[in-house]
Amino acid sequence: MSNHNLSRDEAATRSALITAHSYDVTLDVRDAADPAVSGYPSSSTITFSARAGSDTFLDFISGGVQSVVLNGRALDVGTVVDQDRIILEGLAMENTVTVTGTALYSRSGEGMHRFVDPADGQCYLYTQYEPADCRRVFANFEQPDLKAEFTFHVIAPSGWEVASNGSEAARLPVPGSENVSQWDFATTERMSTYITTVLAGPYFKATDHWDATLDDGTRLDVPLALYCRASLAPSFDAEELFRLTKSGLAFFNMLFDYPYPWGKYDQAFVPEYNLGAMENPGLVTFTEKYVYASRATDAQYQARANTLMHEMAHMWFGDLVTMTWWDDLWLKESFADFMGTLGVDRATDWDTAWINFASKRKAWAYVQDQLPTTHPIVADIPDLEAAKQNFDGITYAKGASVLKQLVAYVGFDAFIAGSRQYFREHAFGNTSLQDLLKALSEASGRDLGDWARQWLQTSGISTITADIVEDDGVMGAVMLEQEAIDPLTGHQELRPHRMRLGLYDADQTGALLRLESLEVDVAGPSTLVSGLAGKKRPALLLVNDDDLSYAKVRLDPVSERTVRTSLDKIQDPMARALCWTALWDSARDGVTPAARYVSAVEQFAPAESGIGVLQNVLGNASGAIERFVPPRSRDSVRTDFLAVAAHQLRASAPGSDAQLAWARTLAEVSRHGDSQLPLLRSILDGTTVVEGLTVDAELRWSFWQALAAHGEASQAELDRQLEADKTASGKEGHALASAARPDAAVKAAAWDLAVNTTGLSNEILSATIAGFATAPSDMLASYVEPYFECLERVWAERSIEIAGRIVRGLFPAAQDLAEGMAPSGHPVVLRTDEWLHHHSDAPRALRRIIIEQRSHLLRALTAQSANTAQSAQV
Repeated sequence: MSNHNLSRDEAATRSALITAHSYDVTLDVRDAADPAVSGYPSSSTITFSARAGSDTFLDFISGGVQSVVLNGRALDVGTVVDQDRIILEGLAMENTVTVTGTALYSRSGEGMHRFVDPADGQCYLYTQYEPADCRRVFANFEQPDLKAEFTFHVIAPSGWEVASNGSEAARLPVPGSENVSQWDFATTERMSTYITTVLAGPYFKATDHWDATLDDGTRLDVPLALYCRASLAPSFDAEELFRLTKSGLAFFNMLFDYPYPWGKYDQAFVPEYNLGAMENPGLVTFTEKYVYASRATDAQYQARANTLMHEMAHMWFGDLVTMTWWDDLWLKESFADFMGTLGVDRATDWDTAWINFASKRKAWAYVQDQLPTTHPIVADIPDLEAAKQNFDGITYAKGASVLKQLVAYVGFDAFIAGSRQYFREHAFGNTSLQDLLKALSEASGRDLGDWARQWLQTSGISTITADIVEDDGVMGAVMLEQEAIDPLTGHQELRPHRMRLGLYDADQTGALLRLESLEVDVAGPSTLVSGLAGKKRPALLLVNDDDLSYAKVRLDPVSERTVRTSLDKIQDPMARALCWTALWDSARDGVTPAARYVSAVEQFAPAESGIGVLQNVLGNASGAIERFVPPRSRDSVRTDFLAVAAHQLRASAPGSDAQLAWARTLAEVSRHGDSQLPLLRSILDGTTVVEGLTVDAELRWSFWQALAAHGEASQAELDRQLEADKTASGKEGHALASAARPDAAVKAAAWDLAVNTTGLSNEILSATIAGFATAPSDMLASYVEPYFECLERVWAERSIEIAGRIVRGLFPAAQDLAEGMAPSGHPVVLRTDEWLHHHSDAPRALRRIIIEQRSHLLRALTAQSANTAQSAQV
């Protein structure tokens, strides 16, 4: 039986037996540029204390172990190496163990990822570990509560840039090896294994520094560096990134009143990255998609700044103080998500951070929280596979939303005072929920036990509806009705909400303005808002104005009519974003027809001034058309929407972010509808010129992908495009377009590449899957059964990252509901149910993905059914 998946109980047993002190790690990647070399020498020397006479184990996923030396005694490798573990028996009170072996390069983004730049053939390396892939690089105790000091040594080609968590201490040529050097790095402070890191390759590097004088007069000097691939250097806006970095360091050092503790602050933008970023102390890694070689909107730049601030906040929340086990993952991710938005709001020039949080980030949480796999913010994480799946909208965005409520509840000053106390008491240590609650309770003078139980230890989302009794335009009784079923228990969890009610009416020009607001505490199933009795009935009563609480809001009938006729007249951008969200929730839940949401987007999106909100609603409309609109009306709804997108492409201000957003939407929706393909083709060949529109590489590939999906682009044409764009993003664009072609042989080849071969890297795999899935459901119907038949094999043979991409991406999600069919009776739903029934013992993480994909499909089919019924009634 595999011992790859470490359980919580095993981790607790190990941490009760041992205390880690230090690691000395040497990695020899001098031959990384040779594709025939699959691995590299790895040596790890660990000092640790233990209960005398006890036994434990190290974690090491490798290509082979050459030696294990414990306290000067060579152990029999054949005896002590047990799959992914190394057994250590008969420990002393103080121990030193050295493990030498061969670690393997990765193409999945897990462990030491190796990437060859198609632009210039250069080889690049970086590491990514969370939650437990450090064991793919060197032998260690892979759990967050066994912190230690780390000293890294890296042997690499002399012309490369090499970096790690600590500052470079020495760099010397390796005797007898031409053009090979060894980098020695300073010993780190105590940290968890999953946030150690190494970067190596011919990276472009920019340097700067930030300094500050602390309250006690001491000087804090932080060297700064930025890295990206050499071929991306012309697009690398290092000056702007340094500016944001300095602003963030100044803000968080002041806010947390605990000096940045990790010495230098490097940031590397790396290829084929599985995450947005990772908070490795001293060397944060980001996806290089944040290096904009093609045109990016202001919302994209703001999103990048948010990620930068999020990772910086982790230097305190997560790195300085770390959760004991992954149950309390929220202790770092929820806080970093909240602090990232706060940092953009307070430390940059953007003033829409919380609007974009409400529109985009919380929408992610709302989706996740309505799945049958939802979980409390403080989750039950029995093992590492479960931990991998819990980097989700609950842990990040719901947690951040709840923290925003907590700040309103205890006050910002008390919240920060509690955080400062938490850092001082637990610096370089590990904590759980109770440690944080203790600090916040002491700082605020409030007992937070009930709050934690109601918000952190229950699941699901509350839906709040205003029930208004009025007489001749005057409000009488106004009740706020709360529905809050915990999907896991089936019980009502009526949480307390601090909410603001906004009363909006039109002025002389027709603009909808907030004329009055009222804060209320919502508790229980019904809350009487006595403060509204006797007031004039407003055109719009906006529940949860300013987005103070975490809840879905249903508009009352009068307010909904106002929004559907005058959404563009609402002057406040946050109020407008919240109304967009209310309309989307109503469509997604099948309460109102999805086509009505698309119609609202056609009518009001052209006037939306917030580019982040605009991008979000355009994406929602695209998803609504393909999933929620009934099949009998989908073509006409899509054609009408494409006509609006084509019009707005020309009508938007030339060169504006809005123009780019409409162009991208036109390409995305045209993957499924052909009415605007002649326009896309004419833009590509230059016979149509749209003033201000730059058809750069990203936009060009999106147009070609739409053409390819309808058989309007040959493979030869796509290959010529790749010849002209030999970049990493060009390879991804080409892979997607090639697999999107509506040809049975093309689909068969794409399926085989994804499911039956291992030659694709993580990003090319995802592009191939996306292209395969771009097809009518009848073309892919023959793959439903092979999908379910391959699941267990794929999960067993691939890493969890790659397996997750395959299982999630190839699920037959694009299904239509036949007339008279119940959603739960759809053949794909029934086949999914059958698989789940007969595979109750399948890995929990695999079952979670299947359950979630079933839920998404059932929601879409239910919306189609509801929309059909609503249309019939009309």
